Amino acid sequence: MKNIYFFGECMVELRAKNDDMLHQSFAGDIYNSAVYLKRCFNEVTTSVVTAIGKDSLSAQMLARFESEQLDTQYVFAHDEKVPGMYYIETDEHGERSFTYWRSDAAAKKVVSFLTPSVLDSLSKGDMFFFSGISLAIIDNDSREQFWQAIKQLKDAGVKIVFDPNYRARLWQSVEQTKAQYDIAFSLSDVTLPGVEDLTTLYDIHSVEAVVEYLKPYNIQEIIVKNGPESVITKEGEELQSHTIIPVTNVVDTTSAGDAFNGVYLGARLAGRSVSDAVQMAAKAAGTVIQQPGAIAPKDVFCQAMANA
Repeated sequence: MKNIYFFGECMVELRAKNDDMLHQSFAGDIYNSAVYLKRCFNEVTTSVVTAIGKDSLSAQMLARFESEQLDTQYVFAHDEKVPGMYYIETDEHGERSFTYWRSDAAAKKVVSFLTPSVLDSLSKGDMFFFSGISLAIIDNDSREQFWQAIKQLKDAGVKIVFDPNYRARLWQSVEQTKAQYDIAFSLSDVTLPGVEDLTTLYDIHSVEAVVEYLKPYNIQEIIVKNGPESVITKEGEELQSHTIIPVTNVVDTTSAGDAFNGVYLGARLAGRSVSDAVQMAAKAAGTVIQQPGAIAPKDVFCQAMANA
């Protein structure tokens, strides 16, 4: 059985339900990807590597992970910290804005739980996924330990997967981000950048320019996402362009990229071709953006994917 680890943060999500009520749920880029992967590929063991607290919201979050059949053996409980939280609003076009409370988030301390025995266990996996958000939220003084852990996993044969997923407010400067991304790309076997993420950082404006920029890193598999437009992939020396049919009924764009990532990686772990994996992933993303919130109702999502 194949397995994949999603390293990073899950947060408490608050969303306006009506004028005087909030709906509370859980979301975060790596958690969203893990959920959508598992819903489509139940045979893939899907683990979340994160830190939560020992409070009631943390207990609810852990229960939610388990309800989605995610492996929780690498969900660590911090004695003093709690989960981060955010409030989300969407406009009439489905575009979102966020207000965050994450200064005391337990996930910032997750690297401290990567002991030699934990890394030994993780080294038996097939894929290890982290994002630009995963990198940004961990403590600055933990990053060197994180990179040593990534090198150990890579040396053990675990495929390293990186999605830049750039969020400027989480970084001290563009220079700091680029320095960390340079290390991430140099260690990656698979990367899933969006054009928009790299435009701000590198003044790159097209999928072709992204592929060209990444050439020196010798990454085996590159999947470049360009919103509702085409996806370009590079597997070894083979370059392909994949046409994506855009969705017209956009309700909420939250986690579209996360759904794409999770389903793409699940399809690849299940032995699907790059082309098939892109089409499945695009269908997942298109389904998710027609529902409010980061996590679409399971029955709606699974029915749409079954029809695909």
